Amino acid sequence: MTSELDIFVGNTTLIDEDVYRLWLDGYSVGDAVALRVRSGILEQTGATAAVLQSDTMDHYRTFHMLERLLHAPPKLLHQLIYQIPPSRQALLIERYYAFDEAFVREVLGKKLSKGTKKDLDDISTKTGITLKSCRRQFDNFKRVFKVVEEMRGSLVDNIQQHFLLSDRLARDYAAIVFFANNRFETGKKKLQYLSFGDFAFCAELMIQNWTLGAVDSQVDDMDMDLDKEFLQDLKELKVLVADKDLLDLHKSLVCTALRGKLGVFSEMEANFKNLSRGLVNVATKLTHNKDVRDLFVDLVEKFVEPCRSDHWPLSDVRLFLNQYSASVHSLDGFR
Repeated sequence: MTSELDIFVGNTTLIDEDVYRLWLDGYSVGDAVALRVRSGILEQTGATAAVLQSDTMDHYRTFHMLERLLHAPPKLLHQLIYQIPPSRQALLIERYYAFDEAFVREVLGKKLSKGTKKDLDDISTKTGITLKSCRRQFDNFKRVFKVVEEMRGSLVDNIQQHFLLSDRLARDYAAIVFFANNRFETGKKKLQYLSFGDFAFCAELMIQNWTLGAVDSQVDDMDMDLDKEFLQDLKELKVLVADKDLLDLHKSLVCTALRGKLGVFSEMEANFKNLSRGLVNVATKLTHNKDVRDLFVDLVEKFVEPCRSDHWPLSDVRLFLNQYSASVHSLDGFR
């Protein structure tokens, strides 16, 4: 009696997304197996515990071998050892460079050095993220920073070109690199209510308007460094609060434009001079490195907290700042 056995041989590298996520999250093989068992996979597939253990170990070995290629994503695309469809390659890269917001908030603005890396044990305990995952995320931040710090051109474009990240993730990494380069303080208690998304939004606007690249597209490190001449020019704003007549005129222009449009108009009118002094003082001190680092702390203390105490809605804050800026430009002829 003869029996037939069909055999299929292929060389496509199989990627289990769930196991990949467990590996990225820093779980050991044993912990990953336990979590897979808890998910009900044995009942769903009819596999034995031994097969599940072997399957998990096999995937982990594959991910470890792929990791050196993930450190330089274009190599993953051009290598011939692992046959991985382009869509899977993109998934591997995107998820490898993804990060936890709780983690990035702990290191945002800090120097990406060995000193900060020593704090990862404490960050892991505080956030509940495994130490292995913390190390991967930190090393990714540092790797991207090292690759793009000396490059000309758009920071986002450079990151996308060399790490093949999606536009959104590349923009997030640009914010991380920008904050690390300029060492902005983000860890103070009064800044804890701000999310990474809040800081990333600010970083994008600052890169577009405050950096060397905003003035000269041929300047080295164009999106990394703040334009010193621009910061020096901000010192001229001091006249807005030093000259009483100009201060009164500025207030009059803003109040005339916003009358009937602000829900907190009375509060704004009464507190205009203090708010203006706060904004101008923050701007005129940015020629000093320490004051650059404390930019967000100073803005919260001198502008955000006074507005919050008077219960300003966000829409009124936006209206005020837009009109405040527009009125400054209209005062050029009086200065």
